[in-house]
Amino acid sequence: MTGARRLDGNGIDVEKQKSPVSSLSSWNVQKATNVFHQEHTVSRDTRRELLGSKFRGCTVWFTGLSGAGKTTISFALEAYLISRGIAAYGLDGDNIRTGLNKNLGFSPEDREENIRRVAEVGKLFADSGSVALCAFVSPYKKDRDLARSLHQDSGLTFIEVYVDTPLEECENRDTKGLYKKARAGEIRGFTGIDQPYEAPDSPEIVCKTVENTVEECMMQIVNYLEEFQIIPRNPAKVEDLMVPEELRSQYKAEAETLLSVEITKLDLQWLQVLGEGWAAPLKGFMREKEFLQCQHFNTLQNDELTNQSVPIVLPISTDDKKRLEGVKSICLRYNNQPCAIMRNPEFYEHRKEERCGRQFGTTNQNHPYIKKIFKAGDWLAGGDIQVLDRIQWQDGLDQYRLTPKELKDRFAEIGADAVFAFQLRNPIHNGHALLMQDCRQQLEARGFKKPVLLLHPLGGWTKDDDVPLPVRMEQHQAVLQDRILDPDLTVLAIFPSPMMYAGPTEVQWHAKARLQAGANFYIVGRDPAGMPHPDPPKRDLYEGTHGAKVLTMAPGLKGLEIIPFRVAAYDTKAKAMAFFDPTRKEDFDFISGTRMRGLAREGVQPPDGFMAPAAWKVLQDYYNSLTEA
Repeated sequence: MTGARRLDGNGIDVEKQKSPVSSLSSWNVQKATNVFHQEHTVSRDTRRELLGSKFRGCTVWFTGLSGAGKTTISFALEAYLISRGIAAYGLDGDNIRTGLNKNLGFSPEDREENIRRVAEVGKLFADSGSVALCAFVSPYKKDRDLARSLHQDSGLTFIEVYVDTPLEECENRDTKGLYKKARAGEIRGFTGIDQPYEAPDSPEIVCKTVENTVEECMMQIVNYLEEFQIIPRNPAKVEDLMVPEELRSQYKAEAETLLSVEITKLDLQWLQVLGEGWAAPLKGFMREKEFLQCQHFNTLQNDELTNQSVPIVLPISTDDKKRLEGVKSICLRYNNQPCAIMRNPEFYEHRKEERCGRQFGTTNQNHPYIKKIFKAGDWLAGGDIQVLDRIQWQDGLDQYRLTPKELKDRFAEIGADAVFAFQLRNPIHNGHALLMQDCRQQLEARGFKKPVLLLHPLGGWTKDDDVPLPVRMEQHQAVLQDRILDPDLTVLAIFPSPMMYAGPTEVQWHAKARLQAGANFYIVGRDPAGMPHPDPPKRDLYEGTHGAKVLTMAPGLKGLEIIPFRVAAYDTKAKAMAFFDPTRKEDFDFISGTRMRGLAREGVQPPDGFMAPAAWKVLQDYYNSLTEA
């Protein structure tokens, strides 16, 4: 090939968009007179601004033999795009022929008119800002080329997808029984049998359905749309901030030459969160623009709105800010060891009172995380991060610290067709297990064959009176060993985030991060991320039901379905944890986490059926060790 390709506004080859010459003079001939094209008063730019995104209007044209899989792939793509809030509509050949084109048959002339009409409809959808998905046999090249020209003449992108399925395979599938009828002579003019199919010479995409699944074919098209920036990259795609292994020695050598700032253990935990991709699309510690979006809207508003309800920031001192101003790169060190490089840093005021008021709904410095914020530096440093090495803690638990990508790979190995996540920072009792078992049953009743539980305890900083992570992990393992939860359909892993105790604001972060790891469903309970009010009288800091209510309304969590927490309590009649029945409320005992810890601390056995015995022993042994100390 010689010469540079000419690309349109979406970066797509203009040569493919050029108008061909029709071999039929009747094609696209204007018969009506005294008809004038009317320009819209609403421009595409206006539509884009009102929709809050770039103009995404285009037509994806699926062509291939009957039974190739065109409609199946196009409808799967439609569902995918809609789930991400991108307007799309599938136009199927049979559906069109039972309505708009019901007066057309299958002669070459009627096939031509069928495609012309559909191309015009697709163009209108695309002009409105939607992604039109047209699934038609469309056997003739000239007709497909003219459909392309309709879009090119209007400045719209046309993407031809050849669903390349061999005739033999289409006949084997024969889902509608049409090939059998065509072979028997009951149907005349059937493409591939007694009418030709002209395969595309240079389609934008070729989907081979014999070699690839429907999802793999769909993702081929999604990747193309993302590559040419017709749709934004999926924020749930795992994009970590780790330096590639082959470049680590080079970056580490550079880090030794840079001015550096010493970070705290809490900062290192947030660096791990960023580095592994839990907070994507964040590329590093928040710059001021991202911080303001997070504080005021609980979202990041770049190419696509994504939920980010808690700020991930790096506080520094005034002295460090003065020392580092004007540099292009900074080395972040923990215990004097280089951990990461921050590129193009910016510094802005750490308005602690305002931050806490917006994030926590209080500025009370008896709140454990707020206390940390007020003790932190008076400036925030934001910038893109490159993490030099995988962050590990050498505490015997690093094998449980799976990254989002590793978790997705694990779910694929298991063969999960749904993943439901449960966030926890406390030991598991049988009430928790009942909720997780019930969620699995709900998903199976909806048709999922192998829903897998992501049991995902929080592994970063927690307040002093919470049960430590090593004890919780041992207790969770005991629950699995006793098969209270199915160990074959449960992935136990550690979520590296610190706990902030920010109630309904923080629970959005917990849900968003699990979306990054491949979760489709998220179980939310009473007072998630909550805590007692730091001051007397005794009461909760946050209203117990608000976390679940807020999460069901939270913006930027497309693709994650919230499963509300059913209230479970100890049924004194059944001697087991059960869902609360208000008609016999006197039979239920609500054993709070505080009471549970008190029983363990005092060496008192809980009621039978409250917790797996081996799991209770882990908890009791921990509190005994505190007494002995």
